[in-house]
Amino acid sequence: MVAGLVNLDMDVLRTFVIGTDLGSFAKAADRLGRSPSAVSLHLRKLEEQIGQPLVRKQGRGLVLTEAGETLMGYARRILDLNDEARLALGGLAKLEGWVRVGVPQDFAETWLPSLLARFQRAHPKVRIEARVDRGAAMADAVGADALDLALTWGAMGNPDGQVVGERRLAWIAASDHRIVDGEPLPLVAFESPCAFQHRATEALDAAGRPWRHAFSTSSLLGVWAAVRAGLGVTARTVDAIPSDLCDLHSDALLPDLGSLTLVLHRSPTRTPIADTFVDLLLDAVEAESGMEGS
Repeated sequence: MVAGLVNLDMDVLRTFVIGTDLGSFAKAADRLGRSPSAVSLHLRKLEEQIGQPLVRKQGRGLVLTEAGETLMGYARRILDLNDEARLALGGLAKLEGWVRVGVPQDFAETWLPSLLARFQRAHPKVRIEARVDRGAAMADAVGADALDLALTWGAMGNPDGQVVGERRLAWIAASDHRIVDGEPLPLVAFESPCAFQHRATEALDAAGRPWRHAFSTSSLLGVWAAVRAGLGVTARTVDAIPSDLCDLHSDALLPDLGSLTLVLHRSPTRTPIADTFVDLLLDAVEAESGMEGS
């Protein structure tokens, strides 16, 4: 090793990233199957290698220092390259063929593009066909063997769907929107069938709260545009709330929405390539769940 240079430990870097994403190194210990003392030792080792503190206390939790923020960017890149190399150099690198996957619009605008690019780099001979669509349409496509895999909000009537996550729901509105007692609540939602719309109307009916359809669309961008324009209130996951919109959780006039499951549908005729992709897909869902703090 060149004098003066220190090789950062890959396991220690992974602990650092996961602990930060989860907002707790105690949660990281559970996720990694290690003891809290082992995780604390990892953090101390990394700080010794860097030569300065990486986290500091803020209230009851920990936040990254300036050095921690800088290292985080490098750590993610190092881990991504490590994982990509393991995929590319493993026996699975010889995969050829295609995988057809469908996901909700929520994920298509966040982590899906980078996941697809990562899989494509590791398996350049595999062709990926990605579809972003309504949950019911994607579940039907899996049943018709037009898709190998699909993620949907709710089971969409599929008893064989695998629940892979759960997200808390919230009422979302423009910051200046006011709920008026006694007046029907204007709802902005996807066109039926829609798991979010169904959960919203079900909760309102159970609470005896009148409502009306104010705006229907087939686009998530359309939902946000209508809400920003003040046309009404929508129900989506807590982690999906745009920064310029408001969570109405404290409004006593609205019922609690609970949570909604994220379900994986698999075609019985899917290829082994699809199962390989599932592993990365579930890792991405789990990581996204950790970052939202659920």
